[in-house]
Amino acid sequence: MPPAADVDPSRADLAADLAADGPARASMRAPAAPFAWFRALSRVEKITFWSCYGGVALDAMDLRIFSFLMPALMKAWHVSPAQVGFLGSAALYAAAAGGWITGLLGDWFGRVKAMQFTIVIYSLFTFLSGFATSYDQLFVCRTIQGFGFGGEITAGVVLMAEIVGNRSRGKAVGCLQSGVAAGWALAAIIASLALAWLPDWVAWRAVFWSGIAPGLLLIAIRRYVDEPEIYKEQREQAITHAARMKIHDIFRPGVARTTFLTTLLALGVQSSGLGISTWLPAYLTMSRHLSHGAAGLYVIVLTAGAFLGYIASAYLADARGRRPNFLFYVTGSVLTLVAYLCLPMPPWLLLVAGVPLGFFSQGLYGGMGTFFSELFPTAVRASGTSFAYSAGRLGAASGVAFVGVLAHGYGIGPALLAVCAISYVLVLVATLLLPETRGRGLR
Repeated sequence: MPPAADVDPSRADLAADLAADGPARASMRAPAAPFAWFRALSRVEKITFWSCYGGVALDAMDLRIFSFLMPALMKAWHVSPAQVGFLGSAALYAAAAGGWITGLLGDWFGRVKAMQFTIVIYSLFTFLSGFATSYDQLFVCRTIQGFGFGGEITAGVVLMAEIVGNRSRGKAVGCLQSGVAAGWALAAIIASLALAWLPDWVAWRAVFWSGIAPGLLLIAIRRYVDEPEIYKEQREQAITHAARMKIHDIFRPGVARTTFLTTLLALGVQSSGLGISTWLPAYLTMSRHLSHGAAGLYVIVLTAGAFLGYIASAYLADARGRRPNFLFYVTGSVLTLVAYLCLPMPPWLLLVAGVPLGFFSQGLYGGMGTFFSELFPTAVRASGTSFAYSAGRLGAASGVAFVGVLAHGYGIGPALLAVCAISYVLVLVATLLLPETRGRGLR
């Protein structure tokens, strides 16, 4: 526990509210200022937030940065687009497996230890990727690297959910997930600078080498991060009763329904979001006839909208509830995506429209971490949350590929619209079948 001197008085006020009025009533009271929840954190808890934020950003950065390197790799090794695509798929599938494994480690050994494990694997094999001298070597490095970065988001959201009070959990975890947009922006900056200023033979290597610096920084910072009290208490009880969590516990009666519905929700959110962010540049160049440089600018605008969407989702989830938050974002996503893909627009309006498109379609992610953390009990919170995220990411990879299949016959716009429509239906069904958790204490 952090020392008493580190605790802000507003945190004591929050504890008094919870004791006097109950969690549900206290959770409905709006904070005095937008970032009162952050000021109420102790110094150690603020370090925890930023270390988790960095991990989320690294996860997103790695997922996005490889797309910038694909042309350079094809040119350097004279490999086909399909072969380079396999490199990306290998990391994505490994990330799905690694995400669940990290969740299991988090429930068995601790949230912080699991996060340290993932960042060590990520940093080491990102760095080694820059020394690869053959396609096969890079394939191995990328696959093992995927095991590392796949667990960062889920480990971070579970850790933050367990150290923040009921009334601010949505804001804290939602703001944490805005690190995804920050990671996208970082990927664009690093890759663009390296490819523009360095010789072709070393540019892609330098991008991989650069990944070790933030990883080592996070390893150093996380030495000051402690396990949440609720996890320590649960672990002590499990040791006392010899009831350590088992792999299949998320599928046992009482939890299996939550596991299935959260996976369905994650599949819908990630299929639509990943589909849009992956295929938008191709849509803009091939269907809207923009140059590659202009398409990059439009993606940056989409990313800015996504950042705002994450932050807004964080506050809306606490103000109105977890389920209303998803319903609002799904409705906005449908309306903005249909308008963006179907209505004739001049280039300047298409650029402006990227803000609401990013706000809704990518901001939809912002509510997942809080919702999942409150739905799963402490004993399986990390493994349940990571399974839902990872299985959803695995399905989303197939959804992205399906857009390409449909695009051959119908064009990118209609194909993307069809896949996103199915994804949004999944989100609606899962949201309506899951219970509201705003104001609910962690179990």
